[in-house]
This record gives sequence, C-alpha cells and structure tokens, in this order.
Amino acid sequence: MNALRRGPVRTALVTAVAVAALLLSGCSGSGGSAPDGDASGGAATADTAWTYRDATGTTVRVDHRPERVVVLNDIAISFIEYGLRPVGTFGQLTMAKDARFDDLDTDGITQLGTGYGDIDLEQLAALQPDLVVTSVYPTDAKGTIDESQPAYGFKDTDQQAQVEKIAPVAQVEWGGKGEDVIEHIADLAESLGARQSTVERAEQRFDAASDRLGQVAEDSDLSVVSMYADGDGVYVTRPSDEPTLQMYTSFGVDFVDPKPKGYYWGVYSWENAGQVTGDVILLSQQGYQVADLEKQPTFADEPALVAGQVHSWTFPALDYASQADYMTKLAGWLEDSRKLS
Repeated sequence: MNALRRGPVRTALVTAVAVAALLLSGCSGSGGSAPDGDASGGAATADTAWTYRDATGTTVRVDHRPERVVVLNDIAISFIEYGLRPVGTFGQLTMAKDARFDDLDTDGITQLGTGYGDIDLEQLAALQPDLVVTSVYPTDAKGTIDESQPAYGFKDTDQQAQVEKIAPVAQVEWGGKGEDVIEHIADLAESLGARQSTVERAEQRFDAASDRLGQVAEDSDLSVVSMYADGDGVYVTRPSDEPTLQMYTSFGVDFVDPKPKGYYWGVYSWENAGQVTGDVILLSQQGYQVADLEKQPTFADEPALVAGQVHSWTFPALDYASQADYMTKLAGWLEDSRKLS
C-alpha cells in the first residue's frame, strides 16, 4: 500500500481542520482553512477570512469559512463522501438520474435545475450560499484554461455573472493527472470542514483498490475502451486527456487511444464505428446504451458488445472513496472478462 500522499499540505491544514471538523451545513460555524492553487493556504476561523486561489488564478475570498455551499454534482459527490453537506447542486444530470448518487445520502440537498446550464437563480438565491464550487476543463493537452468561456455547468458567461452576484464562484481544474485533482479536491474539502480522519480512511481504501486494479490489469492483459455514443457516432475518450483514465493507465490498465485526432475525444462516425475495438467497453451512462449500440449495423458485431463485456462508465468522482469503489468494480470486470483481440 502506498504511503499517504498529502502530508505537506495536510501539515498546513491540520491545526485548523482539527478545530473546524463540523460537517458543512447551514448550522455549523467552526473554523477552517483553504488551500490556494499551489496547495498552500492560511488558516481561517469562523471570524476570519477564507481564501482559495482557483484554477483561473482568481483568489476567492469569504469573510468566514463557507458553510452554505452549492456545488457542481461532480464535486458534490466528493464532498458528501468526505462528510460534508452541500446545500445545493447542479450539473448535467439530476441527482435522481445520476447513478453516482445512488448510495449517497442526499437528504436536504436542493437540486437546482434539470440539465446542463439549467440553474434556477431564484432558488439559488433562496439558499443564501456562501460559495459556489464548480470545475473548469482545459482546452488542450497543455492544460490551457480559456477564461473567456464560462465555467463548467454554466450555459454562458452571462449566467455565470448572475451566479457570481449571489455568491463567489470557485473553479477547480478538471484536467492533468488524476491523482493531483483528487488531492486538490480533498484539500479543498478539508478546508471547508471535512475531517482529516475521514479523508485518510478513504485514501487507504483507494491505495488498496489501486494496487488490486494494477495487479488484475497486469494478469488479464485486456484492452479497455471508454466511450460515449449518440446519433452522430462514437466518441472514444483519449486516456491522456481524462484525469481518471490517465490515473488508471498509470496503474497499468491498457486503454485504447483513439486514432482520430482531437483533444479529449477521438470521434468516429457510424460509418467508421467498426474501427473501435477493445476487449472491454466502458460505456458512458449518458447517450446510447447497449440496446442502442446493438441496433447499429456497423457496431452490432463489435466483439466486446457481442461478448457482453460492456460496463457503465459513470465518470466516477475524483475523490478517494468514489475512485476506490469504481476501481474495485473495474478490477472485478477485468477478472471476469476474456481476451477478444
């Protein structure tokens, strides 16, 4: 098992977090601390400012540790796993339709809107949030952040500006190395009151699961395709551009790199969908599902599809607990699959 990764940052946080270990809720009020973009930050108490330098280089300030936080669903999952309680969430899917929330306690969390960019501003204002947390995707493999574009989850910059009038918005970079993103979100969660012991227990599960996944991947020697499909074709994820897949690749999983050029996706028209091959398919929980793929003449005889070696790609949240759960499932799928190519 790997040693805990976050010692240097945790040292800066531990004093404040020990004092400020209440759950994030409308009635909690103890202190905390916040990392900045360099994973270092100053301590904050209930009476002093909380600061956070986000992915755009903006320093977000709140005059106390934020207690009422609205969070993009991808990050809300991680906060809940670490024992925090957001007051609201938004994103591409509602909590009811997002399989990642199935085993989580979402009682008391308000769903703002029903789809991407659908945020009820009046409902948001009524929640009286101290902070809104979302993500931002790089626009290329170099990690470029286009600050002229809205953060993820907002339909446009006008909507983002309206949200910022209600509460400051902090953006977390969703790119680069998966483990770096996980560590950063864990640090952010601790700065908002997550218990250090909760994060550490999740990290230990993560280490055990990653060790097992690596061993199974080595023993099975299977290729894996991560993909989304719709009426326009098949979108194969480029593993180096997706933080979770990058991380699994570093653990030894052999992900198929799409041939079509492009950042994040390699796009195959349905006429060329037969070029997509792999022993195991991880199929996005959005878009076409197995029954839809079986109706496509150019894909219906794809070996992994015929063999039933297709599993849901839920885009597991980038926290130690969510990743431990998904890696455990993935290791089991690989163990139960056979070589097809």
